[in-house]
Amino acid sequence: MPAYNAASTLRRVYEDIPKEDVDEIIVVDDQSKDETSDVARSLPVTLIVHDVNKGYGGNQKTCYRTALEHGADFVVMLHADDQYDARMIRAAVDIIRMGNCDVVLGNRIRTRREALKGGMPMAKYLANRGLTIIENVLSGQNLGEWHSGFRAYGRKVLETLPFERNSDDFVFDSQFLVQACHFGFKLGDLPVPVRYFDEASSINFTRSSIYALETMWTFGRWYAHRMGLKRSELFQDHEAPVPATNPGS
Repeated sequence: MPAYNAASTLRRVYEDIPKEDVDEIIVVDDQSKDETSDVARSLPVTLIVHDVNKGYGGNQKTCYRTALEHGADFVVMLHADDQYDARMIRAAVDIIRMGNCDVVLGNRIRTRREALKGGMPMAKYLANRGLTIIENVLSGQNLGEWHSGFRAYGRKVLETLPFERNSDDFVFDSQFLVQACHFGFKLGDLPVPVRYFDEASSINFTRSSIYALETMWTFGRWYAHRMGLKRSELFQDHEAPVPATNPGS
């Protein structure tokens, strides 16, 4: 669980996680300004606290590195803001274990009525749907939602994708999924209930707009790479040289 200012929701998320379905719960606190670390220390979780704020993408990098180092065969990334139903963890992992998919996303938008009834703001719903449609067309996928904070992966995905080269900001998520498409992994999703409330985290309009533009730029880089117009380190394997600066950050 990448966590930032999640003191009011972290315990609820932990309590929802079916303990019989997980071997370890990792919480990475990205220098929260509230009591997130204190709450985490009161729970039987593996806690890592960043010395400095590394950003949403930087937080996920620590989560995935730690999970791989600890020998995980399946990794589920779950936002600590309680927007996603943790009880779906077993279903997501089972889909991967059976070989149907390599990456499984939680889809909050099974129907418009259900999403709005669950509290998703109309503007966010429209932006999510519009960007997801474009991403599906560009990638050849058919996902219900590209922008989910519930994601499950098989170990091979994390070992293959050069995610360390991704942005440390929010566009990390889009870059990761485009990389998964590029390296030939199978993507799928499953419905999860919508939970929107005052404590749930959300980025503002300006950052959302930047995220959308950076997502489209990621697709542009991917297409240029595939066509041989300009090679991108995001879509080269681990043996390719890593640039001195973090791309897309």
